[in-house]
Amino acid sequence: MSFATFMGVPSRQEGSALTPRACVLGVPFDCGTHPFRVGSREGPDTIRRQSRLIRPYFSDPAGKPANPIAALGLVDAGNVNCFAGDVERSYPLIEQAMDEVIAGGMMPITMGGDGAVTLPQLRAVRKRYPDLAVLHIDAHTDTYDLAGFNTATTFTRASEEGLVDVRNSFHVGARGTTFMDGVLGFGRSLGYNIVSFAELDADPVACVNAIRERIGQRPVYLCFDMDIFDPSCAPGVCTPEWGGLNPKEGIALLRSLAGLNFVAFDVNTVSPAQDIGETTAFLAASVLFECCALAAQTPAR
Repeated sequence: MSFATFMGVPSRQEGSALTPRACVLGVPFDCGTHPFRVGSREGPDTIRRQSRLIRPYFSDPAGKPANPIAALGLVDAGNVNCFAGDVERSYPLIEQAMDEVIAGGMMPITMGGDGAVTLPQLRAVRKRYPDLAVLHIDAHTDTYDLAGFNTATTFTRASEEGLVDVRNSFHVGARGTTFMDGVLGFGRSLGYNIVSFAELDADPVACVNAIRERIGQRPVYLCFDMDIFDPSCAPGVCTPEWGGLNPKEGIALLRSLAGLNFVAFDVNTVSPAQDIGETTAFLAASVLFECCALAAQTPAR
């Protein structure tokens, strides 16, 4: 193989023993505009390296497939050939790669890359699912009142382009500081439902129940930013904020989402240059495995 695959699954070129229901795709792009944290373009390969630590069976499936990798017939399509810092060249390539995965009947499970990689992915998924809802778990809304294409405007542009059903979409986990005022209010003005980290932390069960009730059986795009975790356990992210989830809480949150009608997964913002012992990459690989379990529990569409 020309690349090491996620958890050693077959490459897409080799194929799987089963008809693949899902496909891992790396999106090695970052805008390169952060004052000193640049490097999430290296995230996918680092996550793959750390995924070797994950074994394919849950010791206690508790309603999940014991081996979600086998249940999905998971394959790895490698990385999109992005041009770091160049949105105009990279976005069409990301969208095309996603188009190919979806046209092949597979659910995309992607790893970034910074938060800017989500917009071209949404463009591709929206073509198949016009009633698409987004569940965005992140310390930041990425919905700022700014021009252009960057990590702060991903969901602003998604709203303007009509890519998501904003009134049935959620930003979950906003906390910490921002570089401009009124961010949560602006996101709500576009129609998004915003659940602050304080609300999530106070009663995660009630928050998830409210999300379930609102989203129902709409197709769901799960966007999971690794900075939802506290920097003590995920130091290698683009924009760390103290006071986040610990790994136990983050994995429990993901498992509580089982039964939603997921159609795509997007795990992003691992920045290996700032990662200590590739701890964040290992945690991201575990998050991706949990996404595989969620995908395996989602009825084939």
